[in-house]
Amino acid sequence: MKAVLPEKGKKVKTDTPEEIWSLRLYVAGQTPKSITAFANLKKICEEHLAGKYRIEVIDLLKNPQLAKGDQIIAIPTLVRKLPEPIKKIIGDMANTERVLVGLDIRSVPK
Repeated sequence: MKAVLPEKGKKVKTDTPEEIWSLRLYVAGQTPKSITAFANLKKICEEHLAGKYRIEVIDLLKNPQLAKGDQIIAIPTLVRKLPEPIKKIIGDMANTERVLVGLDIRSVPK
């Protein structure tokens, strides 16, 4: 009788659509503030949502019409599309605690 072993490196699929965080970062070109916002957001996501997030960067200099859909009035702005409800954070994402609370990853400290 031959033993059947699991394939090396094969992972069990556990992701469900509810676990993926869909984030949109609205920027205007490759400015230092835009680059900083993306770098800070990526770091926060890697630390708190590893493997469970998707970031879509929307450059409003290239696609200004996309600002209307999410009612963007300032940049950079982060929009959490999923999980619902939709949340928005404006700024360079440098204040990690503010971003975590704003995205509902961490509750407000008492």
